[in-house]
Amino acid sequence: MATGFFWDERCFWHAGGNYAGMLPVGGLVQPLDGGLPESPETKRRLKNLIEVTGLARDLAMRGAEMASREDLLRVHPAHYLDRFKALSDAGGGELGRRTPFGPGGYEIAALSAGLAKAALFAVLQGDLDTAYALSRPPGHHCLPDYPNGFCLLNNIGIAVEAARAAGLARRFAVLDWDVHHGNGTEAVFYDRADVLTLSIHQDRNYPMDTGGVADRGTGAGLGYNRNVPLPPGTGHKGYLAAMERLVLPAIRDFAPDVLIIACGYDAAAIDPLGRMLATADTFAMMTRQVMDLSRDICGGRLVMVHEGGYSETYVPFCGHAVLQEMSGSTVYAADPFDQVFPLRQPDARFDAYLDEVLSDLIAQQEKTRPARARPS
Repeated sequence: MATGFFWDERCFWHAGGNYAGMLPVGGLVQPLDGGLPESPETKRRLKNLIEVTGLARDLAMRGAEMASREDLLRVHPAHYLDRFKALSDAGGGELGRRTPFGPGGYEIAALSAGLAKAALFAVLQGDLDTAYALSRPPGHHCLPDYPNGFCLLNNIGIAVEAARAAGLARRFAVLDWDVHHGNGTEAVFYDRADVLTLSIHQDRNYPMDTGGVADRGTGAGLGYNRNVPLPPGTGHKGYLAAMERLVLPAIRDFAPDVLIIACGYDAAAIDPLGRMLATADTFAMMTRQVMDLSRDICGGRLVMVHEGGYSETYVPFCGHAVLQEMSGSTVYAADPFDQVFPLRQPDARFDAYLDEVLSDLIAQQEKTRPARARPS
């Protein structure tokens, strides 16, 4: 089994303004490292950890070229790209909501998309079995013409459209398990039947006005967008149950050529922007679930693209657990919180409540299930 790890030092150089959590605060709060919760440290420390433990030796460590303008234009209109490039060349600024960047931000964002593209191409061309793109800035909130939530280009959308244009695959499933709704990726493919988009997220976290179960796609895409909004505090067992009962069956029914994961770690127990109580083991087990599924339905073709996750302490351990599972490596990084986080998991009363939530979500999604998942 060969698992690729795509990264570039320049992606750690992306920087923003003076923020406190999700909000700009002028000069009233001392700037965080990098100016945003979406700082380079979470991802840099993930890479550092896999090098220190030796897991990197079990991965194919690679770089990539920037996504080309042609690649970007398949998702983003020219007027948006031109405005982004001009502001980047002028020293940076903010294009949309919660999307500050510094000089060279356009090129760094195009490189982030290029990592996702290269990872997907390597798997579809048979060069690698699975691949992980350490993309930064993230992409799943970026709409075609409006960036938000720290996302400046839609990395996965760009990668999918490039692979489709190259004739490498016809059907794609994109599963987003970031704690925030993948509204950008949803928007890119909302009217499409060849891309199944699924987002499992904390209900009404960010954006607060998207991610509802009733949003199922439109036109030819009706039924090919699935949202699984979960209550705060869902926890380890709840995530695995939601995957088993809602997410995995939908992907299996769709039968894609490749499975892509928008891999955020902000559902973790101590993330400052989420309240979901997931652990490193949660991410490892979800990875095992999607790997088993991908072997059954699409020849094991699986690509992870890094999205959110804002705990400098815990993201590296969550990511290490995912990469160990993907690669089949025996190199293990012990979770420093494995004696604490299990004690904070929901009790039986919450489990019963969550069972009702999941049953209701299943009933609502069945109302617009496509009559035939795979078109002839």
